[in-house]
Amino acid sequence: MRHSGILQLAMLILLAAPAAAQTAAPLTFEVASVKVATSGYNGYRGGCHGIDSATRPGPDEAPPPLGRCVITDARLSHLIGIALGVSVQDLSTGPDWIQRGDLRFDVNARAEDPATTTQKQLLTMLQNLLIERFQLKFHYRNTDAPGFSLTVAKNGPKLRESAKSPTSTGANPEVPPPLIFVLAPDVVRVPARDATTTELTYILQRAAFDRPVVDRTGLTARYDFDFEFSPDESLFGGALHGGGDGTRPGLFAAIQEQLGLKLEATRGLVDSIVIEKIDRPSEN
Repeated sequence: MRHSGILQLAMLILLAAPAAAQTAAPLTFEVASVKVATSGYNGYRGGCHGIDSATRPGPDEAPPPLGRCVITDARLSHLIGIALGVSVQDLSTGPDWIQRGDLRFDVNARAEDPATTTQKQLLTMLQNLLIERFQLKFHYRNTDAPGFSLTVAKNGPKLRESAKSPTSTGANPEVPPPLIFVLAPDVVRVPARDATTTELTYILQRAAFDRPVVDRTGLTARYDFDFEFSPDESLFGGALHGGGDGTRPGLFAAIQEQLGLKLEATRGLVDSIVIEKIDRPSEN
């Protein structure tokens, strides 16, 4: 009987092995359309809208519906940059048509359950869509690039500690930061609740600079704070030096005056993308 029991256990292990070896299916959209753009518009619009999206467009540009990626008039380099979280400058793209020329695309894609789909999941779905439709193959390469560091200003921080429990959602590293950029033509507002300074650097890097922003404040608590600044022409396209519209400070001054922190130019490693293979897509 003992040998029979061992044999049965061995059979169960062997039967379970193929199931354990299976990998999870890649995240994909429920419905996705990729078409060559025909509007003639010079400059892409739109993006992805998850339940925790960090950036909100201004009043002249409605956000995509929840759980969707709606991007129009985008070169393939723009789509790759959005999906992989890098700026166009950090792409080594290969064929010239990817980053230049008139070939642009409209993407309209919807997640299966918009009410629960995060921004990270949508971007992963967009990556997989590009891999499927364009046969995209790529790898990351670390390169030294200009960036910024966030430090405490001379007179100390002007942040108030959050009353929330440190076990709240914002403390979970798997949950994106509880910050948003609220955009309007003449002002950017950043309300933050139960946020860390590291999360602040995250949103500055992704929503404002497209360059590394490193937290060197040494602050470890979670904070509630608000600040606002006047954007200049280079907002979302590079450094935000310059400043203000006469009534509000620019970003650098606002962070120092309103938060008691300081942004300084520095250098650091940034992920760049090397395109190994890509094909022109077949529309659907």
